[in-house]
Amino acid sequence: MLKNRVKELRARYNFTQSELGERVGVTRQTIAFIEKGEFSPSITLALKLAKELKEPLDQLFWLEEDEK
Repeated sequence: MLKNRVKELRARYNFTQSELGERVGVTRQTIAFIEKGEFSPSITLALKLAKELKEPLDQLFWLEEDEK
């Protein structure tokens, strides 16, 4: 399972889900699904999120088995 820090970092920058979605070209619902772990973004979207949230990709998204 793909884990992420999108919600945490979005809050740090005071972005709403809608604002972040607009910045990366997706809907609020897509951001909500990513934050809940119900949707895995494409590489392109993941890179856009990492750039917007000023975080290296591997610090924004990781595989659950990497935690063990």
